[in-house]
Amino acid sequence: MSAATLAAEEGRPVALILAGGRGTRFWPLSRSARPKQLLALDREESLLRCTVERLAPLVAAEDVWVCTTEPLVESVVRDLPEVAPEQILAEPEGRNTAPAIAWAIRSMPPETRRRPVIVLPADHRIGDEAAFRQALESATHHAATEDRVLTLGVRPRWAETGYGYLQVATSPDSVSVARVLRFTEKPDRPTAERFLASGDYLWNAGIFVFRGNTLLRLVAEHIPELAAGLEEIAAAPDRLGELYPRLPRVSIDYGVMEQLEEISTVPLDCGWSDLGSWQALLDLLAADAGDDVGRGDVVRHDTRGNLLWAESGTIAAVGVENLVIVRTEDAVLVVPRERSQEVRKVVDLLAERGREDLL
Repeated sequence: MSAATLAAEEGRPVALILAGGRGTRFWPLSRSARPKQLLALDREESLLRCTVERLAPLVAAEDVWVCTTEPLVESVVRDLPEVAPEQILAEPEGRNTAPAIAWAIRSMPPETRRRPVIVLPADHRIGDEAAFRQALESATHHAATEDRVLTLGVRPRWAETGYGYLQVATSPDSVSVARVLRFTEKPDRPTAERFLASGDYLWNAGIFVFRGNTLLRLVAEHIPELAAGLEEIAAAPDRLGELYPRLPRVSIDYGVMEQLEEISTVPLDCGWSDLGSWQALLDLLAADAGDDVGRGDVVRHDTRGNLLWAESGTIAAVGVENLVIVRTEDAVLVVPRERSQEVRKVVDLLAERGREDLL
């Protein structure tokens, strides 16, 4: 292989899709055996399937890797027949994003680890897919040619308190790549409003690009106990179920990204949403703030601003406003739309009561 061919091959991106979350805020539609990433919410295909499809042609199917959990492997394989089964990796248990990402990359062949790796969640929604791919292409170019570590930062559209923020050194409106000065976890309302007004902050989308070997080197530097655990697993892969639960539970943001002196971001404006609640889905699907959104067999009269989702049976609503009503075969959820983030509390209560049949 010539030097030019080798360089081109090592510049070709790989995608690592994180598909192990539970998506508890979409209960009762989302369950442990069918979490949010396997649901079709705003399209006919699942969020996971849409994530893979929007990467093409930047990332070929043979370059897609998925990190999920053991109970979901069969569903993921069925949803992504074009992805090689050996590239669908199953964590024995969830240990947060740093172990998941580092273990998945360590599991790739050595030649693959030399290439830029795009790490992205399986359950986000992108409005402008061409703009999204363009941002990824820019990030992979910088990762390949300059060995940079990059994150995608979304231009904020409102003062959101549910997202982390990136402060950048240069106005994101004037550059294609900016240096990240600092990460900020979910701020309170006044802080989020100040960030929005300043023009110097982006939403942290949780999408990263770096060479695989670079990430492993940074893990060894900043989370040495994780690096040691990964080498132990690599030396005895048959002991994965025993060794993996011993890995430290830490996020990639806290364990690595926030520790770096040099990290860059590609500003992104593509109609991004993490679809973090029923409210977020309603905002996406409603043509007007006062419109109802109905799915399934729904009968309504004199209603406004509701999300009515009948996966099973019929929902009938009269004279109600701004509610989320979801019906499945075995459960019904009713919640004011502005409190839809609290649905996870229902899941916690069901778990306390031992209602595994509803989880």
